[in-house]
Amino acid sequence: MTETLTSPAELDLDSYRAQVEAHLEAFLARKARAARSQALPARGIEELGGFLAAGGKRIRPLLCACGWYAAGGGPEPHGLVPAGAALEMFHAFALIHDDVMDRSDTRRGRPTVHRCLAAEFALTQPRAEAEQLGIGAAILIGDLAMTWSDELLHAGGLAPDRLAAALALVDEMRTEVMYGQYLDLTGAARLEGSTDLPLTVIRYKTAKYTIERPLQLGAVLAGAGQGLLDGLSAFAIPLGEAFQLRDDLLGIFGDPDETGKSRLDDLREGKHTVLVALALAAADERQEADLRAALGDQAITEDAAGRARDVMTATGAAAGVEQMIGERYRQALDALAAADLPAPVDQALRALAHAAVWRRS
Repeated sequence: MTETLTSPAELDLDSYRAQVEAHLEAFLARKARAARSQALPARGIEELGGFLAAGGKRIRPLLCACGWYAAGGGPEPHGLVPAGAALEMFHAFALIHDDVMDRSDTRRGRPTVHRCLAAEFALTQPRAEAEQLGIGAAILIGDLAMTWSDELLHAGGLAPDRLAAALALVDEMRTEVMYGQYLDLTGAARLEGSTDLPLTVIRYKTAKYTIERPLQLGAVLAGAGQGLLDGLSAFAIPLGEAFQLRDDLLGIFGDPDETGKSRLDDLREGKHTVLVALALAAADERQEADLRAALGDQAITEDAAGRARDVMTATGAAAGVEQMIGERYRQALDALAAADLPAPVDQALRALAHAAVWRRS
């Protein structure tokens, strides 16, 4: 695929997003044709393609493009579109597996991959077996997405030195998100009124993975030095923390029609978020009992969830998280100003930051 982006003076992230999506679509079409030609099952590829096409903010590829231009990359960004596609493919892997671990029913306004597949298997199998088959098949589809994210990056036509630098950064990103996911998964076993654990989860599962490493990847592809990478980090980490704090609020208080996810999932799974930690720290005995009864309840009702939301509001936890979001947003913008990036990149990052922090979905 020929890559054509406008010059930094006319930075057009919509065009880049479209090129990344087209690259992913063409890649999966080739994989489907190859599977069928070898009499291999293409159903998993179709499900992965549907998942990727179902929406998503594409924030990681867009940040990758911003990093490229921040480092002075030219208007013909060789390898940038495949790199963005690789980030999005890896993200598909992470979300598919995350939904399995969280036992989530919906993602992006549609049934999660394991639920879609379980429904198909249920046409011919007993329900319990169909659900287990759906989980197993979804794990394999996620594994394929992770493998293909590597392939997309390796096949991007990067010079050997740039590819080596990119792979080192991607390896760091993957390790960080796995640690973050592990801490997130096991955090429900030690719910407490301290924000130390959930903030560590946010740092590794979101701030680095969603903002810092994609920005740095684009910059590395353009040959950035350590000074710029550090400056991008100073912007990315507080922004990533604000992004996840907003996500935690939306997970409890958001409108499912806008978020595309149930607002019972985080309570059902007993997520140890900053929001929960602040509420537990400030709750009286009755409030704490109501909140702990809701957290981890697989059969939670809307009434029980409503009582938990009331606790989070009455204790000031929700307002406290809003304050933390505002503080981190301002910190990110201060770091962006200090980085002294080209004006179009600065403007694009400010727009992305605003959209990430003040979103409703």
